[in-house]
Amino acid sequence: MIRTIIIALLSITTIGAGVWGYKENQDKNAVLIQAENSYQRAFHELTYNMELLHDKIGASLAMNSRQQLSPQLAEIWKVTSEANSDVGQLPLTLMPFNKTEEFLSQIGDFAYRTAVRDLEKKPLSEDEVKKLEELHEYSREIKNELRKVQNVVLKDNLRWMDVQLALATNDEVGDNTIVNGFKTVEKTVDGFETTELGTGTGSSGPDKQYKFITGNEISEKQAKKIASRWLEDVDQSKLTMTSSGKGADVPTITGSFQDGEKNGYIDLTKKGGHPLTVMISRPVKESKISLHEASNEAKKYVKQLDVESLELVESSQYEKIGIFRFVHTKDDIRYYPDAMVVKVALDNGEVLGLSAREYFNFHNKRAINPPTLSEEEARSRVNPQLEIQEHRLAVIENDIKEEVLCYEFLTTMEGTTYRIFINATNGNEEKVETMKKSETKFNEEV
Repeated sequence: MIRTIIIALLSITTIGAGVWGYKENQDKNAVLIQAENSYQRAFHELTYNMELLHDKIGASLAMNSRQQLSPQLAEIWKVTSEANSDVGQLPLTLMPFNKTEEFLSQIGDFAYRTAVRDLEKKPLSEDEVKKLEELHEYSREIKNELRKVQNVVLKDNLRWMDVQLALATNDEVGDNTIVNGFKTVEKTVDGFETTELGTGTGSSGPDKQYKFITGNEISEKQAKKIASRWLEDVDQSKLTMTSSGKGADVPTITGSFQDGEKNGYIDLTKKGGHPLTVMISRPVKESKISLHEASNEAKKYVKQLDVESLELVESSQYEKIGIFRFVHTKDDIRYYPDAMVVKVALDNGEVLGLSAREYFNFHNKRAINPPTLSEEEARSRVNPQLEIQEHRLAVIENDIKEEVLCYEFLTTMEGTTYRIFINATNGNEEKVETMKKSETKFNEEV
């Protein structure tokens, strides 16, 4: 009798484990399928957009009417933005693809700057037409290469998840059609001198990214010690360190760890050992501290960074996490490009994340010319239906990546808060942002 009961219990346990394992496997497969579908969609949209870009550049060369040329150039700008977005959704972060991204960005900047100018008064120059012809030829080569990859992907049912795995494990064994195809695209773009576009946009391409970083190059041993400190003093023996490959926008050393339910990683610059990204993942329990208390923890955290004065300008709460955005402030001017974001758990105040890439990419000593417009003149450019609550000077990046000095106005209308940026030189409305209702403002400096 007892033997029968034991056998029955073991059978039930075995069946239960099998059902659980089957469901767990199904859930994992569902996630993998979703990721694969997302990668496939982004790739095919990228291929389509590159073909569309080639056609639109060709059409702009064929146009004789300047009235038609401006909207056509605006379309080119739109397509390049979409193509860059497609690239960003592909698992190519472990493979050098920065030249292609820069190529797309500079086409977009060139098209936008040309589209918004008065082409009746200042038509395309011979050099600009010649440059468009070169862009047309290079876009044709990229389009053709992507089409080749697409044909093989569709014919052989190749999976992007295999590409991600191969890149992550540095597995170069065998013929990886997708990786080889994108390497060919990158090599093709390498022959194009994007600096000759003459856009003057301050592009943050590889030759200009992170050029303001200071400090001596650190060793892997030093990196491990620094990483441990920023990862909430994780045991150094649990850290795995890897260096970035060739072609990275900035040379980094990445530290990662796994400790039970807690894991995380950090990207440190080899030059100076500055933390660009910190991410800690763990189960966050019920909130026990307020958003304001969490902001104080965020301030303590950024005070440990070797940076100039930062001001907390935005805070928001997402479930049991507080998100805090800091920007550099000097002489009562906010420098929004020099920003960093800190993520704090509201159960115990532990810092779970830092994103400081923008700060270390843009922060430098700038020569800012005083405003041409007075504050009153700038106020007159704000929609009269908005009620102005606060104002200050701020430096932002406009649509063509130029840093401009603006008057920043914090305004309200019908219960909604808006941040308006009026150019302090020409009075143009550079940017309008809608602030989240859950957001709390703090003005204390760090």
